[in-house]
Amino acid sequence: MQMHNIQRNTKRKYSQSVGRGGKRGKTSGRGTKGQKARSGRKIRPEIRDVIMRLPKLRGRGKNINQSIQADAVIVDIELLEKRFEATEVVTPQTLLEKGLIESVSGVLPKVKILGSGELTKKLSIVGCSVSAGAKTKIEKVGGKITA
Repeated sequence: MQMHNIQRNTKRKYSQSVGRGGKRGKTSGRGTKGQKARSGRKIRPEIRDVIMRLPKLRGRGKNINQSIQADAVIVDIELLEKRFEATEVVTPQTLLEKGLIESVSGVLPKVKILGSGELTKKLSIVGCSVSAGAKTKIEKVGGKITA
């Protein structure tokens, strides 16, 4: 028996082919030249660069999670008791006139009325959000709240 006469015991699963017609010839499935064709290649994922640029693209920087809306200005019931007469209407405009709130660059801010202090006067509140505690105190005296 000589080397050129030796035969396999089992048949090949796939036919052996090299070059243009084969499955893994020429570039061995690596495409073309360059970094991608080399072994041990490491290419930075493109999505990382996109993620790093996002804060600047959006224009908010580090403060991306901060709300754009302005917080409501807080006014306590005890201040309403001191500055308003009975049966007067409390609106953001009247609060501005009495000096309890300030306008922000010519715009009236949102106002929230909180329930610290006592109220004895019957007031009607228009265009202000009211906390649950303040609402009970205002309605107990006979006041009205309209949004």
